[in-house]
Amino acid sequence: MKCIYCGIHRDENNKLCGDVKFDEVEPVASYITPVPGGVGPMTIAMLMNNCVSAMELFS
Repeated sequence: MKCIYCGIHRDENNKLCGDVKFDEVEPVASYITPVPGGVGPMTIAMLMNNCVSAMELFS
């Protein structure tokens, strides 16, 4: 089974952090990206793609 998980939060110092311990999951994860600097640009790109698709659908 393949799974994609994206989770972030801010710690007590308002620093952006991932929801898993990177060093512990790196050996068993097929792919892993750091936080920050991971999937954010892809999330924004897909949001923009969905906005354009919705505009085309409803215009």
